[in-house]
Amino acid sequence: MVSYSVASMFFHEYTIPEIFSFVSRTGLNAMEFWLENPHFWLRNSPVEEVIACRNVHPDLSVLTVHSPILDLNPCSINPKVAEISIEYAVRSLRIAEQLNAPILTVHPGRRTAKRPPSDADFVRLNHYVSVLREAARDRPVKIGMENMEPSVNSLLCTPERMRTLLDDEPWLFFTLDVAHALSKSADEVIRYIELCHHRLINVHISRFDHGKAHFPLDRNASMARVMECLKDYRYDGCLTLEIEDLNFDCPLSAEEKIAVLTRDCAFMKECME
Repeated sequence: MVSYSVASMFFHEYTIPEIFSFVSRTGLNAMEFWLENPHFWLRNSPVEEVIACRNVHPDLSVLTVHSPILDLNPCSINPKVAEISIEYAVRSLRIAEQLNAPILTVHPGRRTAKRPPSDADFVRLNHYVSVLREAARDRPVKIGMENMEPSVNSLLCTPERMRTLLDDEPWLFFTLDVAHALSKSADEVIRYIELCHHRLINVHISRFDHGKAHFPLDRNASMARVMECLKDYRYDGCLTLEIEDLNFDCPLSAEEKIAVLTRDCAFMKECME
């Protein structure tokens, strides 16, 4: 059965208890907890507080985790940057296990210079994946690698490249970012699903509009098409709203954010059920 979720960074300015309380009012039954939510990240990652909030809100039956990405690049040409980035990814896996989260989403990194990736960059990516492979061994958490927006220095931004990675790494899973794929074309999203549906465990769903990613669904026909394709392939993982609140014309209150999620949640359920 599909879980209807939201990335917690939509409520980035609020405390952990407030975030759980807000999401529980939307009709969603899951949350993707971003470790970089300031109230968690800047207070030495109090895992016990997240566990306590989960106990208070059993209606949020699924909690997934997103690894830190800000200021980090596991494929950086700077070995210290790469090292700390990989360390945070491994730490995120341990935190996900503590939270009894079934899924951890990670980013693949990128070439540091805005130039096409070289063989050396893919060696760095292979090293990163090998560290994750060892860290995930005998752990219950599934790691989903996310596709990136197509850019000159991206290491993982095509359906074919993702399928190759999944074929090479049978332990690894896939997190589809719809808006990233839409930045190329609507058909690109469908191609990702067709090629990689067998390992798809999480979908970050949002619109790409006006050259920007992560807008609300707003009953958009292209979003309905994506969900129809997921349904055709019998997708039963997490469907996670990833919305950038800075895309709105003015700052939203908590109540306005709840209303946005409530509308999008109802739309997702209509399309998927």
